[in-house]
Amino acid sequence: MAAGRSAATKIDWTRITTSLGLKGSTASSLQAFKKRNDDARRKLAALHQQPQTVDFAKYRSTLNNGAVVDEIEQHFKTFKPVTYDVGRQLKAIEAFEGQAVKSAEETKGRVDHEVEALTKTLENIETARPFDELTVDEVAAAEPEIDKRTEQLVSKGRWHVPGYK
Repeated sequence: MAAGRSAATKIDWTRITTSLGLKGSTASSLQAFKKRNDDARRKLAALHQQPQTVDFAKYRSTLNNGAVVDEIEQHFKTFKPVTYDVGRQLKAIEAFEGQAVKSAEETKGRVDHEVEALTKTLENIETARPFDELTVDEVAAAEPEIDKRTEQLVSKGRWHVPGYK
């Protein structure tokens, strides 16, 4: 448990947010989790500072009904806190974390591919000749649909492109 406590205190929350590039609801959810974590840590520290023994003799001398104090003391001595097996929850969290990491890697791959395609497009735009230096034949070769549409309009006797005057 001490190792878990020391690891929890070493978390650099701001570094997590910035290094992962978290924004929007994910960042706010992480901040809310951090706040709950800090609140729980403060409450735990306050509980550790409180006295953990009960002075039953004082209660016996104060209360008229000592049998009630004896009964409570008996229950107090025999009380054993319930322990929960959190293994299933931890396995579910680990499975979710694994799926989230896998999803993040897939998203990163798609984004990298899209950035690469956009970089190539930008490079093509930057290295392309100015539009006023292109010939009609080069434009028609690059986009054959333009040539087909022009032939269609001319065959119908239309010399103006719809929408332009």
